Amino acid sequence: MSTRLTIRLDFELGRRLGAGKIALLESIEKTGSISAAGRAHQMSYRRAWLLVDELNQLFATPVVAAHHGGPRGGGAALTDQGRRIVALYRDAEAKMRAAAQSEIDAIERDIAAGSATER
Repeated sequence: MSTRLTIRLDFELGRRLGAGKIALLESIEKTGSISAAGRAHQMSYRRAWLLVDELNQLFATPVVAAHHGGPRGGGAALTDQGRRIVALYRDAEAKMRAAAQSEIDAIERDIAAGSATER
């Protein structure tokens, strides 16, 4: 069984950082576009842009730099800070998985075969 471990960091004032926002940042890095990254995660450009704006306001320095329009259209890229935050999050996720592997294995062994719903 390949169980996925995800984490969410809940900061003060209701601010959060979790797997979805990190995946969006990774998609922006891959595609060079907020719009394409949003589509990859089945969200509208507006929703993706609002999440990017939220992330840029969450940190002391922006995590995404967007450039607008022009003959070839706009684009976006992660800043050094953005790449750093993604790497830190993924490192924390890997460390948590390693630390809890035996518990995850035990939980997996107790999951009913073929069960698609929680009990």
